[in-house]
Amino acid sequence: MRDAIKKDLVEEFILLASTFKWIFYGIIAGAVVGTSVGLFLKLLLMGEAFISRWHDYFLLVPFALFLSSYIVLKLAPNAAGHGTEKAIEAVHKRSGQIDMKVAPVKLFASFMTLSFGGSAGEEGPSVQIGAGVASALASLFRMRDIDRRRFVICGISAGFSAVFGTPIGAAILAIEVLYIGRISYDVLLPSLIASYVSYSISEFMGISHISTTITVPLQLDFYLLLNMIVLGILLGFLAILFIKTLHGVESFFSSRVNIYRPLKGFIGGSFLVLITFITGTRDYIGIGKDVIHRAITGSNDLGMLAFLIKTFTVSITLGSGGSGGILTPIFYIGATAGYSWGHLVQGNIELYSAVGIVAFLAAAINTPLAAIVMAIEMFGLNVGVYATIACAVSYIIVGHRSALPSQILTISKTPSIDLDNLDCELSQHKTFTVNKNGPFKFFL
Repeated sequence: MRDAIKKDLVEEFILLASTFKWIFYGIIAGAVVGTSVGLFLKLLLMGEAFISRWHDYFLLVPFALFLSSYIVLKLAPNAAGHGTEKAIEAVHKRSGQIDMKVAPVKLFASFMTLSFGGSAGEEGPSVQIGAGVASALASLFRMRDIDRRRFVICGISAGFSAVFGTPIGAAILAIEVLYIGRISYDVLLPSLIASYVSYSISEFMGISHISTTITVPLQLDFYLLLNMIVLGILLGFLAILFIKTLHGVESFFSSRVNIYRPLKGFIGGSFLVLITFITGTRDYIGIGKDVIHRAITGSNDLGMLAFLIKTFTVSITLGSGGSGGILTPIFYIGATAGYSWGHLVQGNIELYSAVGIVAFLAAAINTPLAAIVMAIEMFGLNVGVYATIACAVSYIIVGHRSALPSQILTISKTPSIDLDNLDCELSQHKTFTVNKNGPFKFFL
């Protein structure tokens, strides 16, 4: 009996000490990353405001992508691509170890890409900056690899929170995005602390976030639920198209276009200029937050195929060597797809646009729980009730695919499919077999 009590006391002492330790680390990560990302976002806003004063600023996109690719190539090749993917890769392969040059190089390369109209997001560089700063601090604190990994995840959480303004959803996103079918609960507390601190700092610095209250009845409307199921299915298939286009264009530029890498960026930027002239609007280039806002507020001036055009411009930007994130474009595509569906069924445009954002996020990067929480934080509980259905459906429909191929696949999404290899990166997963004795056997 005495030994059992002693064992319990020792366990609780260790857990209490660990709790206070990681609350402290979470505060440090949130404060430093929130400040760093906040400064980047303010700098980006100033750059966009200055450059957009010239009406035809987008004509400089080819030169901006050339310079962005050149800087990354010469100074920090690990800063290439969209930052969330690189941060996940660092957590899985190097226990969070990131070259200290990545953060400043990523900042400059992304500033050039986004300010001049590159079609990408601001959260990618923010997350990579957050992860890079956290990794540098971990080295300064002489952390063990296991602690460095957790601390870098806190940096990722803080980066997401500063950009999206959803502290709970950002923390869950950071611990859910690493794996498909598993959540890193051991980092939940410090991620939440880092996320709240970073969010508070971004609010203090005047960073604007996507957020609006959408009026929708809380009582269950079965016609609306049916529409959410159908919308979830459509967004799941749209996510497949998006993922295949994104990876296909990137593969084309890397393996088929055998020229000096920065010149690929110039070619990609030229395509963006051409698309802008053909469509007669700048809605499909740049970060696109204004388009997202117009969708969720029920504006009637958006193109019905905006989600398809944006899929192409994002793929061209990132595939040709531009620097930026993938999640804000995912928000854009989801919002405009929901917007088009709302017009098609003559429903609540604001509701369908909002649900489109989170359901497409759930499918494109396999994070349904984070998407549901973000729906509640951004649009209110009533929207979250319906978004839950669409998120769950789209997550299943997309299958074992992701816009982030460094995610670790840990589970099959249905007992009717046996995956030939698990606990590996999605990029390494190739084959599966149909389980004829599973729940799907009736149809086989």
